[in-house]
Amino acid sequence: MKFLKLISILFIFFGNFYYKDTVHAEIKSQEDYKVLSSDGKKLSISNVEYFIKEGDQYIKSGDFDKAKDSYLDARKLAKQLASFYSDLNSSFIGIDARIPNEMRIKGKQTLQILAESNDRLASLYIKTEQPEVAVPLLVETIRIMSPNSREGKEAYERLIQLGFVETKYKG
Repeated sequence: MKFLKLISILFIFFGNFYYKDTVHAEIKSQEDYKVLSSDGKKLSISNVEYFIKEGDQYIKSGDFDKAKDSYLDARKLAKQLASFYSDLNSSFIGIDARIPNEMRIKGKQTLQILAESNDRLASLYIKTEQPEVAVPLLVETIRIMSPNSREGKEAYERLIQLGFVETKYKG
């Protein structure tokens, strides 16, 4: 019986050393896990900016179809991001005030870049003689940015130029 106790104690003692150093997982820093916070990741405002710049390059080279696709990608991603930030904002209201504040700031940045992508896309549609497709984009820009913002005023002015509205906004 003493022999069995001795074997079990030796097994426990030496068994722990056997597994030491066989797992080489280490945590270098917490930043290693923040894969979406770096530039170049697909779900980020910087990627929306990339799509807009890519569309601008296609416009310069005269490839309107690729520019339209790039602007549409920027718009789609910006709308997704705005929705995610809004959902997080509303989920944490009354629980932790820091999180809704951050989501409101990121949401505002996303709406600004969405307005920019709408503007570029509307310009492209106007240039390719499709103003009826540009109107909803301009109206959306006014809705998300407000008529008093620079982007809203410019969008309304373009609606006047297109003949969609006639009354000048004096705000």
